[in-house]
Amino acid sequence: MIGSQLAKQIVQFIVFLSIGIALAWFSWAQIPADKMESFTNAIKNAQFWLFIPVFFVLSASHWLRAYRWKLLIQSLQYRPSLLNTFFAVMIGYLANLAVPRLGEVLKCTLLAKYEKVPADKLIGTIVVERAFDVLCLLLVFILALVFQYNIVFQFAQKYVWEPVTAKWQAMNITQAAISITLCVLVFFALAWLAKRYVKNGFVVRLKSIFQNIGKGITSVKTLQNPIGFIASTLGIWVLYVAGTFVGFYATQGTEHLGLPVAFTALAFGSVGMIVTPGGIGAYAIFLALAMQENGISYELGYANGTLQWFAQFLVVLVVGVLSAAFLPIINKKHDTQ
Repeated sequence: MIGSQLAKQIVQFIVFLSIGIALAWFSWAQIPADKMESFTNAIKNAQFWLFIPVFFVLSASHWLRAYRWKLLIQSLQYRPSLLNTFFAVMIGYLANLAVPRLGEVLKCTLLAKYEKVPADKLIGTIVVERAFDVLCLLLVFILALVFQYNIVFQFAQKYVWEPVTAKWQAMNITQAAISITLCVLVFFALAWLAKRYVKNGFVVRLKSIFQNIGKGITSVKTLQNPIGFIASTLGIWVLYVAGTFVGFYATQGTEHLGLPVAFTALAFGSVGMIVTPGGIGAYAIFLALAMQENGISYELGYANGTLQWFAQFLVVLVVGVLSAAFLPIINKKHDTQ
C-alpha cells in the first residue's frame, strides 16, 4: 500500500515537473532571437542586493504561517513551540520541491514527533489553513479586478475567450451540434453517476472536502485567539504582495510598476505556483504575461519573473535546509529523553 502510494507520488512529481520544464522551454521560446540580448542584459544588470529584503519579507511570511498554524494547534489543547512549528513548516516546503504535497504530511509527522501532537489531528488543521488561503487568493483576484479591471479583462479575453471563440467559429454546423450534444450528454452522465454512486469512495471524499472547507472556515470562532489567526492570515498575503512589489525593482524598466500591478502579478503568479512543483516554469511566465499587459516587454517581464521565482526558491532552499539541520539540534534533549 505504502509502496503504491509512493510510486503514485513519484509519477505525479515527474508529470508536474515535466509540465514545468515544458512551460519554461515554451516561455523561453517566446523571446524573439533579436530580443534575447535584452533578456540576458536584464538578468546581468539586475539589482541582486534586493534579494536581501525580499528574503526577509518572504521568511517573515513563513514565520506568520507557522504562528497561524500554532494557533490552530492550540485549539486542540496542545501548545507546540513556535520555533519547532516554523522548522516543520519550512521542512515541509522543502519537501514539496521534491514531491508535491509530501510536505504537508512531513511537517505534521515532524511536529508530532517533537511536540507529541497526534499527526491525524494535525492533518485536520491543514484543511483549515487551505480554506483560508483559498479565500485570500480569491480576495487577491478581486483586488486585482478592482485595481486593474481593464488589464485582467483584456488578459482573460486574449488568453481564454478569444482562443475558445476562435475554435468555436472554426467549427461547421455539424461539428458544433456534435460538441453541444456531447457536452449535454457528459453533464447528464456525471449527474447520473453522482446520484448512482452517491456512496462511492471518490464522491464521498469530494463531498467531504467541501464539507471540511466549510467547517474549517466556521471553526475560527472556536479558536482561543481568532483575531490573531485572521491578522496573521492577512499578514501572510500582505507580505506576499510586498515581496512582489519590491521584486519589481530588481530589473531596470519594471521599477515603476506599482501596488495595483503587484496584486495582478501575485494573482497570476499564484496560479503558476499551483500548476507546477514550486512554480517552476509557470510562475515566471504568468508574471511575464501580467507585466506584458501592463506595457512591459515579454523578455523583460520574463527576466523579472525568473528572478522573483528564484528568490522564493532560494528562501525555501536555504531556510528549509537550515531548519532540517537545527530541528534535531534544538530538540536534542527531547531526543535523549
